[in-house]
Amino acid sequence: MGGSPAPFADIGKKARDLLNKDYNFDHKFTLTMLSATGTELVATGLKKDEFFFGDLSTLYKGQNTIVDLKIDSYSNVSTKVTVNNLLPTAKASISFRIPDHKSGKLDVQYVHPHATVNSSIGLNPTPLLDLSATIGSQDLCLGGEVGFDTASASLTKYNAGIGLNKPDFSAALILADKGETLKASYVHTVNPTTAIGAELTHSFSTYNNNSFTIGSSHAMDTFTVVKIRFSDKGKAGMVVQREWRPKSLVTFSAEYDSKAVNSSPRLGLALSLKP
Repeated sequence: MGGSPAPFADIGKKARDLLNKDYNFDHKFTLTMLSATGTELVATGLKKDEFFFGDLSTLYKGQNTIVDLKIDSYSNVSTKVTVNNLLPTAKASISFRIPDHKSGKLDVQYVHPHATVNSSIGLNPTPLLDLSATIGSQDLCLGGEVGFDTASASLTKYNAGIGLNKPDFSAALILADKGETLKASYVHTVNPTTAIGAELTHSFSTYNNNSFTIGSSHAMDTFTVVKIRFSDKGKAGMVVQREWRPKSLVTFSAEYDSKAVNSSPRLGLALSLKP
């Protein structure tokens, strides 16, 4: 629904996207080709002199059903079936991997005008249970998530957060890592082409307990976006993304660590081709 709060996982998403999305420094080359029939081929080179085919993915979209089938380099098969409009405001999906017979999982999302609930349960005798919920609206929401391991009868996670979204800014405060970490983030849209953001992390359990990252994004023109970021750890990063044809992107990224001895910049390149 248009006025419903975002899922808990989306609290702080604008800041994470601004400061982390498309940054790639692992000498990794990715080629993505999507055909008109929905078949996606991903080829990945992980080392300087190594290149191999990664995942082969087939996506089928029906009126209310989406089937996503992936086969990776090691012949592992992953399948996800999503059924939309299971109820007027709910959808469900089942996923599993072959040959891992314990990997089955059922996810259900329920959307209410003032609440969004996501739940996940493993389809095995001792499943992992995850539940998250947010209340409020698109502008202001409060939420939390909890995970439970039935095998050990213990909580695997419990986090909480609050998000505020306006047309020109977005702010979030998240208590994560079972209450051990507090994250505050803020993104401000200066104008239609420029945004700046920052994230501050405070750890309650370590001596060096504060860290921060600042960054910005600027659209040079209709087809080119430049992003930069700096952290208190002495690292500086940059991303240049160019849409050289409709839906096809080439992304160059670089990072320099000023505190590393005899360090040299790390570089990354990603190429996405779509019809």
